[in-house]
Amino acid sequence: MKLIKPDILKQVVKVRPANSYKGTFGRIVTIGGNLNYGGAIIMTTSAAVHAGAGLVTCACNSANLTALHTIVPEAMFLDYKNRPSLLNAVQSADVIVIGPGLGNDSLASDLLLQVLSQITGKQQLIIDGSALTILSQQENWPKLLPQQTILTPHQMEWQRLSGIKIADQNDLEQNLHVQQQTGATIVLKKNGTVIYHPDQTTAKLTIGGPYMATGGMGDTLAGIIAAFLGQFKNSPTKLVIEAAVYCHSAVAQQLAENNYVVLPTSIIAALPQFMQKVVNS
Repeated sequence: MKLIKPDILKQVVKVRPANSYKGTFGRIVTIGGNLNYGGAIIMTTSAAVHAGAGLVTCACNSANLTALHTIVPEAMFLDYKNRPSLLNAVQSADVIVIGPGLGNDSLASDLLLQVLSQITGKQQLIIDGSALTILSQQENWPKLLPQQTILTPHQMEWQRLSGIKIADQNDLEQNLHVQQQTGATIVLKKNGTVIYHPDQTTAKLTIGGPYMATGGMGDTLAGIIAAFLGQFKNSPTKLVIEAAVYCHSAVAQQLAENNYVVLPTSIIAALPQFMQKVVNS
């Protein structure tokens, strides 16, 4: 198993070309945030913006509009119940994130199925949070996953998806077997996060700690992965994902030097400066 090292950042995070514009750095659509869990999709959206995505649209419950525009005014909004607008946004996106704060009701299931039905081979799909639970409950839906899908489960979500109990999730062969059945990249979030790539290689994160054990951490990671995929298109996808996962924990580790708990919003705020240090080093 490969250990993800700091030099992964230099391999992926590059100086921005002078001749560029917003579209150069990716069009991202984030889908989630029902009435009760708007904070999740706002953190995902904000992380994507702060990690450098060029254009980010957040599709969520309209109750979240004021909070979204207050916290991350750089993002665009659409009501996820407006199906024509959502369809247009999904079709024009480079990367779609679905799941943070989405919930598990019939509307959430319909939204996930709509995305799975519309995704093309030129787009990246990140499935996180509630959408992973919905996926685990639908026997045939995993067959709809395009090859360029990234699943970002924590251990309980992976147990639901894979049938592998948490106590057995250190078994690489079992995890790889299920990963090969889905064809997706699996980012199994835990102490020592492991990434299972479609080419059957694996990569392990060796940084991070209990100071990251707080709500919204996974939502933030999903946004960082989306931003990296949207803007660093010249690097191999597997390296881009590894760099995003490493960046998330590296920022947290840096903040933990002076903080007992590292909040996801603190990681988000620190991303632009951290990434600049990478290109300057």
